Amino acid sequence: QVQLVESGGGLVQAGGSLRLSCAASGRTFSNYAMGWFRQAPGKEREFVTAISGSSIRRYYADSVKGRFTISRDNAKNTVYLQMNSLKPEDTAVYYCAAVDRSKVTGTPDVAQYYDYWGQGTQVTVSS
Repeated sequence: QVQLVESGGGLVQAGGSLRLSCAASGRTFSNYAMGWFRQAPGKEREFVTAISGSSIRRYYADSVKGRFTISRDNAKNTVYLQMNSLKPEDTAVYYCAAVDRSKVTGTPDVAQYYDYWGQGTQVTVSS
């Protein structure tokens, strides 16, 4: 089992920044690819970004490229999501998720790939 706890959400004005953190416990963190997803009210959960266990590969949704950056610190069992130039359409509950890297084939941008999920953290961007 892997437990994931997100933090860092909040209310920010458009153009501002936030950094989300996701702390993991339970297994060897570097064995897991990590992803961030988000879900706005009335919408499907959507892929935001993902990072391989070694940080060599990073993937981004087109909507966040150039504005968001994913990173991880395996010594701290934590993955981060730095969000800059935030827009009102970024408003959503943000979830981190983990999948054993041995299961990953191709781009891990599908929610069904992931075995473990955090409880989510709310990000609200005002205009």
